Amino acid sequence: MALDAVSAQAYCVCKGEYMAKIDSAKTDTLFPILNQPGQARIGPLARLAQQAPLDSEGFLTEYRPLESRSLIGKVTSRRGVPFTHAINPYRGCEFACRYCYARYTHEFLEMHDPAEFERKIYFKQNAAWLLRQELRRLPQGAQIGIGSATDPYQPIERRQRIMRSIWEVFAEVGGYSLGLVTKSVLVLRDIELLQKVARKNRLSIHLTVTTMDTRLARLLEPRAPRPDLRIHALKRLRQAGIRAGVLCSPIMPGINDARSSMAAVARAAAEADANFFSAGALFLKPCSQPTFFAFVRQHYPALMRSYEMRYGRNAFASAEYRKRIAEIVDSISREFRLGRRYERMPMRTGLDFAAQRENPQSWLPFAQGA
Repeated sequence: MALDAVSAQAYCVCKGEYMAKIDSAKTDTLFPILNQPGQARIGPLARLAQQAPLDSEGFLTEYRPLESRSLIGKVTSRRGVPFTHAINPYRGCEFACRYCYARYTHEFLEMHDPAEFERKIYFKQNAAWLLRQELRRLPQGAQIGIGSATDPYQPIERRQRIMRSIWEVFAEVGGYSLGLVTKSVLVLRDIELLQKVARKNRLSIHLTVTTMDTRLARLLEPRAPRPDLRIHALKRLRQAGIRAGVLCSPIMPGINDARSSMAAVARAAAEADANFFSAGALFLKPCSQPTFFAFVRQHYPALMRSYEMRYGRNAFASAEYRKRIAEIVDSISREFRLGRRYERMPMRTGLDFAAQRENPQSWLPFAQGA
């Protein structure tokens, strides 16, 4: 799967999820007997998660099916954002990245322990069927981000093949702007299918590579593939003619924000013939703060005070810091002759796709860079 107030509000603020999260203080029930004193109310989405049977187990992880009525989430915001819809075939992510902002999605399931996001993975049932029904109502030219709140190619995808079933639909139905974000080399399994998708849609694959330092990557992203393997996947995608590039995100103060660190990622991307290179500062939602702060406290204790001051009351890095990172990224991109994420691409369908709006947090899926 790359922020400021626009992105925070837009990040998969899906209508269905908010409808499912019932405010018990304001909602009257038609059946008071079902809500006895002391009995906590839960929304229908959380109830489905609680009732989901155990499908299988992995190392410290359990997998359960989740009944879904919709696959495409409508992204809403009080301000304009450069993407309109999102698809996340899974809830939760086994890669367990210490900085992951998407842990908030488990709160819709009434799960408030941040660790549950990486230990309780839900896979959405009947994804391909749902997608076909919803695309009938979705106008062509819509911009769809895939993997904004989970990694679609995390280990369970090898068996469930939900992401593959989604590509099979887009190989038949064209006219959309699609962007997938992943850290997984499993994307190579679908390379021939991706070629078919790209013939009918505008497709971009974003490989997230926060650092080329394998030791640091293992600490930050304990169960994700090594950085060099992701770069190899990028090279294979480019050899297949698929538009692909690198997201060197998030950039974390004092950890991977040195120009030399970002340049090492850009150099590897350029050698793999990447179409683009992008990066943005760490966005730390309250639900992710305990996990990330524990990481900093253990591995970078000297930075703990600085992070508390930067992110203790604000999920965003300062405008000054974001500006400095943007200038470094721009300089590095010019040095290695790497393109921007959202330059205009040739139309595959003859449709006139609307120009995307600028977003200061350019590492998010479908943030404008051109």
